[in-house]
Amino acid sequence: MIKSGENVYVHANCSYPKTLMDALCSRHKDLLKVKIIHLMSFLEAPYSVMEMKDHFHLCSLFTGQNVRQAVNEGRADFIPVFLSDIPLLMKSGKLPVDICILHLSPPDEHGHCSFGLSNECAKTASENAKIIIAQINPKMPRILGDNFIHIDKIHYAVEIDEEIPEFISSKKAEQESTYKKIGSNVASLIDDGATIQMGIGLIPDMVLESLKDKKDLGVHTEMFSDSLIDLIEEGVVTGEKKTLLPGKIVSSFVLGTKKCFDFMHDNPVFEFRPTLFVNDPFTISRNDNMVSINSAIEVDITGQVCADSIGTKNYSGLGGQLDFIRGSSRSKNGKPIIAFTSTAKNGEISRIVPYLRTGAGVTTTRGDVHYIVTEYGIADLHGKSIRERTKSLIEISHPKFREELERYAMEVRYIT
Repeated sequence: MIKSGENVYVHANCSYPKTLMDALCSRHKDLLKVKIIHLMSFLEAPYSVMEMKDHFHLCSLFTGQNVRQAVNEGRADFIPVFLSDIPLLMKSGKLPVDICILHLSPPDEHGHCSFGLSNECAKTASENAKIIIAQINPKMPRILGDNFIHIDKIHYAVEIDEEIPEFISSKKAEQESTYKKIGSNVASLIDDGATIQMGIGLIPDMVLESLKDKKDLGVHTEMFSDSLIDLIEEGVVTGEKKTLLPGKIVSSFVLGTKKCFDFMHDNPVFEFRPTLFVNDPFTISRNDNMVSINSAIEVDITGQVCADSIGTKNYSGLGGQLDFIRGSSRSKNGKPIIAFTSTAKNGEISRIVPYLRTGAGVTTTRGDVHYIVTEYGIADLHGKSIRERTKSLIEISHPKFREELERYAMEVRYIT
């Protein structure tokens, strides 16, 4: 049903529709310049390899490892856009969708299929597409919320019975103590009854591990992984103190394993909604005591945060970082946090730098930044002068880079 020149939105993350996409790629010789649009996927991406460059053109809204080479070699495009804005681009026609390819649960007795593990922008894409093609899988969990499409809306469907792709984050055991210190520092900023947003990886895992003595935490987050399930089962996350949708874990997608998927299936605690709602800074701000926890590739000594590129090379995307920074900063008693290890490449490179690399993107501006956390402490930058920011960031940088940072700061008169 897909023709040359059409724009195809593809369900992302653990809901990637592999059967349909493999079938599409198998007929690549029949097609020219089909635009593939998606957020992160982590399986093979056959549409992005060199041999496909005349047949498919990837338009990445968040660049995963599997398509990073194609983007940085110029065979694919990257759109720097906030998750809260992507649905608006679709609705306005600035990002037109001809075909939407989905991976859904079977319809219930009323004919409603769940978007399962990944609502993100897929629901909005389906509402604005001309044709919807779906693979229906009984192993796709039925996740509740604004997370359904009626079978009558689907133009073409294929029934499959396959395991759902699991996302297993890599562990760096040699750095575990460093991550634990960061987790403990972040946890010290989180009060009982707070509502939290977190990403994926060792830092969020260690933050969650450090929260086991907290009470009545809530969750409003664009995504989460397996680590959250332990806190729910231990009674740490109850959502009872939330001021927006109390008792509900509000999210848009999950990157996890079968343990997580099974726990979420038909579980009324989970409320999945599109990023148009979840990532709207106004919506986020309606949660009192909102704490957002995000990361960075590098931060300059004035507080500019780069989280999506390494110099001119695209690494990931804007995602929801600034959505949640701004939402939590407008929340009553909210706290926006950027947390990362003080060094990269086995301690060879400082992540706190005199200035961002040439071509690096500014994900969070120095006007938006609040708390910066490393294993060496916490710097509160909001409302602080350049002099105060510089001193605070040098104090939480790795000791072996502090003299170099101080020398630069004195040269440019940030400090005297």
